[in-house]
Amino acid sequence: MILDVEIERTLRAPAHARRAVEGLGEALDPSLRPDVMLLVSELITNSVKYGGEGDLRLQIESRSPKHVRVEVVDQGVGFIPKARDRPVTTAGGWGLHLVEELTDRWGVHEGSTHVWFEIGESP
Repeated sequence: MILDVEIERTLRAPAHARRAVEGLGEALDPSLRPDVMLLVSELITNSVKYGGEGDLRLQIESRSPKHVRVEVVDQGVGFIPKARDRPVTTAGGWGLHLVEELTDRWGVHEGSTHVWFEIGESP
């Protein structure tokens, strides 16, 4: 199953993105769903807060229930991912740390705000 969803850049964007994940239904193993929901929420929130103008794009591909690839694209100018350098007691800044911890593979297309991750067995 492949979903390609345009999401309006508003404070409701993370909720719209979570509904898109729910739309995968049985195409996504229930054991993967909580992590995918959390990470999609985090990345969409980052895009709303730090990205450029215009809509966001959420692309989700699940070729088997045990594997999912997610891409979040916004119109930002790009960034270089860096390790969290703030105390754990400081709020915020956990999104990419969570992506690192909960995924099998992830990355950023150089020079863009196009972040992707994969969870689960490769199909």
